[in-house]
Amino acid sequence: MTDPAHHETSSDDLRPELDARADDSGDEFQHTIRERVIRLAFGGERKRYDEFVRELREATPVGVEVILRGSAVTGHKWRSPDEPFDADGPGTSDLDVTFVGGDMITLFREFHIPEIHSVPLSEAHPFASPALGALRKRLCALTRRPVNLQATTSLVQFVRDFVMDQPYLVLLAKSESDEQNDRGSGTRDD
Repeated sequence: MTDPAHHETSSDDLRPELDARADDSGDEFQHTIRERVIRLAFGGERKRYDEFVRELREATPVGVEVILRGSAVTGHKWRSPDEPFDADGPGTSDLDVTFVGGDMITLFREFHIPEIHSVPLSEAHPFASPALGALRKRLCALTRRPVNLQATTSLVQFVRDFVMDQPYLVLLAKSESDEQNDRGSGTRDD
């Protein structure tokens, strides 16, 4: 049996939260995920989580949404619901950050789908995005674990969210004015 302090929700435990997402615009669902991420990935330290988001905000152009996917969100490894986040010890599970929209995809050299969905800048693909290398290093140091950075288009995100039903945490939302202006450069003011 797994250590109860390490074990997080199973896929079945997450299902009511996924269903609730459709009912209440996701605010409660996002809060639940955020609390899980802070507890699992940041050792319960809200201040470190806030610093992580601040680093992303400062590096992200206007018109880009930033989300977190993967085992920190679900509480278990992908395709392995019995293997909890950090099953191999503290700091062993990575964080999967995705930039959605804007021109972030142009910062990548390696793709799963050319110019639509990048590979993650990670240990496996250390040269996928030289422009984001320094940000990745800062985020890894801050979290004390690997952080993978990826870029995708809104279409791919839509498919992953609604068709594949993959949960995620919104770290930086794309504001309505961003969507209306569809700007891909500049810095965030929030």
